[in-house]
Amino acid sequence: MGSIYLVRHGQASFGAADYDQLSELGLRQSALLGKWLAQTGQQIPLLVTGSHRRQLQSSAACLAAMSGNVAGPELQVLEDPGFDEFDHKQILLRFMPRFADSLFSAYLEQQEHPERAFQRVFVNAVARWVSGEHDAEYSEPWPVFKERCNAALARLLAQLGKGQTAWVFTSGGPISVICQQLLAIPDRQIFDLNWSLVNTGVTKLLYRPGRVSLSYLNNFSHLVAGCDPALVSYR
Repeated sequence: MGSIYLVRHGQASFGAADYDQLSELGLRQSALLGKWLAQTGQQIPLLVTGSHRRQLQSSAACLAAMSGNVAGPELQVLEDPGFDEFDHKQILLRFMPRFADSLFSAYLEQQEHPERAFQRVFVNAVARWVSGEHDAEYSEPWPVFKERCNAALARLLAQLGKGQTAWVFTSGGPISVICQQLLAIPDRQIFDLNWSLVNTGVTKLLYRPGRVSLSYLNNFSHLVAGCDPALVSYR
């Protein structure tokens, strides 16, 4: 039986002009994952990433914290945009058309708790996207996003041989969609799972011919081992 590990990227730069960039915490989280892999003797024979910089930076920081032997002498690296996150900026803008990027940032700066304020708005924006009532307004409607993510997993499975292992550095959206397919989670509940995914949390899938199953979800032991609650972030 083979294994696929889905890793949510490290913390990105919330509130910055360029969100698609790891924060200092995100770099540290990714390095801790690499150290944990080295300490537990795990290998990465095949590394897959989406095309977002935060995903690529997370995988690079993780590998840098591992020894060459642990990463494997013949490490293969693939990039598949099918594992990219959805366009959160467009989803927010369709929900609140009066807010361009700069205006929304200014709105958040005025809030006592910007991250909480963002979450309140984002939950409603995502619910509108998932509802299916406004699909024509989005460049990638919710059903299309789900199809893209599941197709990326199918492509990966087609490349893997019996008993092989792959590590995929991706985002919360694709991980949630893949788990939704495996566990038959309704659309209305899938983002309850998404909001719980920790930065650099690891989800393990097991596969054999004709079957994929969930082994564990959102493991962040490498962060807990750091003995610092601030290492655990969700946005």
